[in-house]
Amino acid sequence: MTELNELSALAARQGLQQKRFSAEELWAACDRRIGLREATIGAFIHYDAATARRQAQACDAGQQAGALHGLPFGVKDIIDTTDAPTGYGSRIYVGHRPAWDAGVVAAIRLAGAVVMGKTVTTEFAYRTAGKTANPHNPAHSPGGSSSGSAAAVADHMLPLAFGSQTGGSVIRPAAYCGVVGYKSSFGAWTLAGVKPMCHSLDSLGVFARQVADLPLVRAALAGGPDKIAALERPPRVGLCRTFDWPKVETCMQSALEAAGQTLARNGAEVRDLPLPGAFDGLGYAHATIMTYEMARNYAFEGARHREKLSPPLAQTIDDGWKVPLPDYLEAQALAKRCRAQLDEICQEYDVLLAPGAPGEAPEGLHATGDPVMNRSWTLLHVPAVNLPGYKGPRGLPLGLQAIRPQGDDDRLLQVAAWMEQRIR
Repeated sequence: MTELNELSALAARQGLQQKRFSAEELWAACDRRIGLREATIGAFIHYDAATARRQAQACDAGQQAGALHGLPFGVKDIIDTTDAPTGYGSRIYVGHRPAWDAGVVAAIRLAGAVVMGKTVTTEFAYRTAGKTANPHNPAHSPGGSSSGSAAAVADHMLPLAFGSQTGGSVIRPAAYCGVVGYKSSFGAWTLAGVKPMCHSLDSLGVFARQVADLPLVRAALAGGPDKIAALERPPRVGLCRTFDWPKVETCMQSALEAAGQTLARNGAEVRDLPLPGAFDGLGYAHATIMTYEMARNYAFEGARHREKLSPPLAQTIDDGWKVPLPDYLEAQALAKRCRAQLDEICQEYDVLLAPGAPGEAPEGLHATGDPVMNRSWTLLHVPAVNLPGYKGPRGLPLGLQAIRPQGDDDRLLQVAAWMEQRIR
């Protein structure tokens, strides 16, 4: 029998609505799992069982009103919370207690979520890894920077958790940990109370067990339907290998080919989609924009607390101050041109399907993997969903990402839900 902590968010919500179990019982199942596995996985930087339990009890004492009523929810530790420290993964802010909740945290509380605690992030959501291990093999990375959120959902500690993506920090850890990961369109959700890295790139995301869980979060944050309508016909799918295909491992190349064949057998129209030549420059443009904006967003930390920064972050801040303004503006202009081209391309497709990561999660916890398969899509401001379903030669998950143009999040989830049922 499925344990309560293993339920998807949608199944847990239905159970709560039907009074088959209480919010406190759901919390207790998650709490037991955290107690059993946290020492091995290290998904949390802060977990206060008593505070979470009180929230669950309050849900049971009140009316079931919100889309997330009674559902345990993890919050990445770059997102401000009043009832838990927010350290941003940095030695500078150990024990920091914000006087406010971030906008998205306040919204999920209003929708009834039980905020379980703060999940591990890399330092300022950049490269320096935290303590989290991959639940499928603790000797391997869970990805980053949303490492704790991805691992907590994958290990059945939570049904839902927030992440964020500036390079590949939602889709890549979702791929490595074998869970559904959703990066919202750029600008779709408020970033008030979220520590900024790059104001032209930062987007919020969610980790979940299935695509059908995601509308619950979208309903709480942005309004709209809390369920996915059935797809009216099999989709038109563009297999997109991108210009970084030579960096993709054989197992991931095979997974993309296998997914295309499976979807075609199920009625989808599947075609190869070569990208225009201009897209080859998006990786360099992303790096230019990222370093330029990081230097300015972390100007205080770089100037006042340099000794507490990791060497990679300190070096990136230094490099960012050296990026000429014309280079930054040209990178932004290229991104704008490519976004317009992508909108035209996607008129012929319902979804693009690309690798979610170069391959399986790398061995070791010192690094979080290469964002090469994510950075261009992040710069293009598109929504993306990681779809698990394949494994590599080491038995670790492989994930493929489904993509639509910016603002087409609801349509993306509709198509992704159809594909999810067929490639798993």
